[in-house]
Amino acid sequence: MTIAELISKVFLPLSLAIIMLGMGMTLITADFTRILKYPKAIFLGLTNQLIFLPLIGFMLAIVFDLNPVMAVGLMILATCPGGPTSNLITLICKGNIALSVTLTAFSSMISILTIPFILHFAIAYFGTDTNVFIKLPLADTMVQIMGITVIPISIGMLVRKYKPSFAKQMEKPMRMASALLFIAVFIAVIAANFTIIGRGMKEVGFVTLLLNLLTMSVGFLTAKLFKLNLKNAISITVESGIQNGTLAFVIATSILNNVEMGIPIGAYAIWMFITGGILMWFWGKRKDITT
Repeated sequence: MTIAELISKVFLPLSLAIIMLGMGMTLITADFTRILKYPKAIFLGLTNQLIFLPLIGFMLAIVFDLNPVMAVGLMILATCPGGPTSNLITLICKGNIALSVTLTAFSSMISILTIPFILHFAIAYFGTDTNVFIKLPLADTMVQIMGITVIPISIGMLVRKYKPSFAKQMEKPMRMASALLFIAVFIAVIAANFTIIGRGMKEVGFVTLLLNLLTMSVGFLTAKLFKLNLKNAISITVESGIQNGTLAFVIATSILNNVEMGIPIGAYAIWMFITGGILMWFWGKRKDITT
């Protein structure tokens, strides 16, 4: 196993699972039931993730006249759901963690159906191999979601329920540990994918930055337009711009067997860590985010 594989298959999932465990210790069942009683935030978040994001990606590919391989690579990224990293960033930004986790889970399940449809269209439109059959690894995807997010969060919630004083004591240390792990993951991702990231920044760096900024901006503006509170707006903003890069790489390299299609994904990974870091600094230091 190479260093890159070790980081992506072992270090990254394990780090995120630990972070999700700490996140679970800040949650109670009522956090989720309250969301389901008022589903507007979920509907808006999923609309941004599953409809607006692919549309923005498609328009950018056309406006910047990307070559077919780069265009499809961008569309792979734009069709993927939010990843566990979005839950971490939401935690440090003091957003609605329950909403973030719910959106990640729902978008991951729905995108299993939407990704093949959108990518078949993109491959045909941009003129690459239209005979490629896209079949997502359903079982692997669901295991990834369960193992990295649902199970650790559930364990954390059980700790919160039966050991509330311990959970309260661990809240600040876990938040600090999450921030440090985020930095470590960022450095590891760069080190493991330095070559592909460097090429990606040259070829599609500006386009992927625009995709990240536009999707986050649309997420925040639509949340405020529909009068959601700041905690919900933060969650939707982060979920709109932080994608499941691991799944995107799997689709590009393992399913479509095209390493070059992973170039926009590598470039986007850098931007989403940078913008995510800025949001964590901006919102994380604020004391007035209570509702």
